[in-house]
Amino acid sequence: MPDQASVQVLISMVAYLAAIIVIGVFFMRRANENSENYFIGGRTLGPWIAAMSAEASDMSGWLLMGLPGVAYWCGLADAAWTAIGLAIGTYINWLLVAKRLRRYSIKADNAITIPDFFSKRFKEQEKKPLLLISAAMILIFFAVYTGSCFVTGGKLFSQLFGLDYKLMMIAGAAVVLFYTLLGGFLAESFSDFIQGVIMILALLAVLGCGVAAAGGFGAMFQNLQGFPGFLSFFGIATPNVDASGLQTATGGLPDFGPAAPYGILTILSTMSWGLGYFGMPQVLLRFVAIRKTSELTRARRIATTWCVIALFAAVFIGLTGRVVFPHTPALASPAGAESVFILLSQLLFHPLIAGIIMAGILAAVMSSSDSYLLIASSAIAKDIFQRAFKRDASEKQVMLVSRATLLLVSLVGILIALDENSVIFSIVSFAWAGFGAAFGPLVFFSLFWKRTTHAGAIAGLLTGGGMVFLWKLVLKPMGGVWGIYELLPAFLLACLAIVLVSLLGKAPSKAIQEEFEAVKASRD
Repeated sequence: MPDQASVQVLISMVAYLAAIIVIGVFFMRRANENSENYFIGGRTLGPWIAAMSAEASDMSGWLLMGLPGVAYWCGLADAAWTAIGLAIGTYINWLLVAKRLRRYSIKADNAITIPDFFSKRFKEQEKKPLLLISAAMILIFFAVYTGSCFVTGGKLFSQLFGLDYKLMMIAGAAVVLFYTLLGGFLAESFSDFIQGVIMILALLAVLGCGVAAAGGFGAMFQNLQGFPGFLSFFGIATPNVDASGLQTATGGLPDFGPAAPYGILTILSTMSWGLGYFGMPQVLLRFVAIRKTSELTRARRIATTWCVIALFAAVFIGLTGRVVFPHTPALASPAGAESVFILLSQLLFHPLIAGIIMAGILAAVMSSSDSYLLIASSAIAKDIFQRAFKRDASEKQVMLVSRATLLLVSLVGILIALDENSVIFSIVSFAWAGFGAAFGPLVFFSLFWKRTTHAGAIAGLLTGGGMVFLWKLVLKPMGGVWGIYELLPAFLLACLAIVLVSLLGKAPSKAIQEEFEAVKASRD
């Protein structure tokens, strides 16, 4: 990109960053009144803010870079089945979990974090293993998640301005850390609403102009049919690569081998991404923080509509990119393919407009990483420091520990993101599986099965979280049936552990069962 164009893009993006920091400053005083305001905004979110901030914080840079990159690299199947699973999971989560969790979090002694809810739901007293284990898992998986966001930011600025990836990644991380420190959950939620709007507009703008540049949908699909398996729901394209891992080309067209099969087990594995929603703290907290339970119905409709449009726009951007850029060195690897949204924006729009559109990627990065940092800090400050070790901690001490944790998790995320060849999709898929398998089954059973015991809850957490590591690192490399996405087997085994251990032990206390029935009967 010429220097003048780079400056114009930079102006647009700096203006966006300045606006986000202003939001943080605006909410700083209110956020710092107490830890409840800082961590869940005093339960004051309206349906639009709750819905849009939940989806924006959930999708991250994965939506604008990771998912289009998968579609560009290997065609429709992997990306589309993932999108279908996520769309279904979004709807079911808002439909089944949202209202029950909102009511139960208040009934369970006003729980304001997910580990806090688990602990209070099962009436932990002196020792709090459930609280400590769940808080530790939040730290582990959110550090990975934060790293994926920093990778996205680094790739974005490095691609745009030709500057050093590591320097750009660290600069982006510093901006996110700064405004999260300032404004807490309210700043995060209101900025995430704006970022959600920017993300959807950016996706639709790039898709519309990209399809026009490709000659329309008809011409685009006709072109893509020349790549074996690229448009199949039951097959997957296999790019031919050289010794360095870059896709080869003949006569300017990319080389593909025969399409690989994409069977029912693989489809179920890919769609199991939707199971992850039951355990995503950044989404679950929006259910807790909404001002009225009755407003969750409208929020569900908003969130589901946004999610469906955004996911399928992202998939089709990847397909469009393969027509517009059939083969280019910048996109000739799985990691490089994740820049297809950036290249399309640079090609199709005036630099000032391209800067605004690519602020959509920045919006995705910031809307997710601020959520991850804030929830990780709450896990240490509220759940471990105050609830488990220093119950008489003052609000000032809690906030101090929280901010120290923000810095620590940011540093770990930066270390994870140092490798510029990291594939965003792969990093996100591992953290998503971790939360989905560890927290998802326990959230569901805690809300809907009265017989769930404290021991069963611990067994589910450890089984789900541990199996994600075991399956990913030990079993998956064996291939075959072991090659399925680790979330599916880990989720199912965690459910089994909760049921078996709960049934083998004593029934929950009368107080726990009465509280469960009171929440179940509530219609507020």
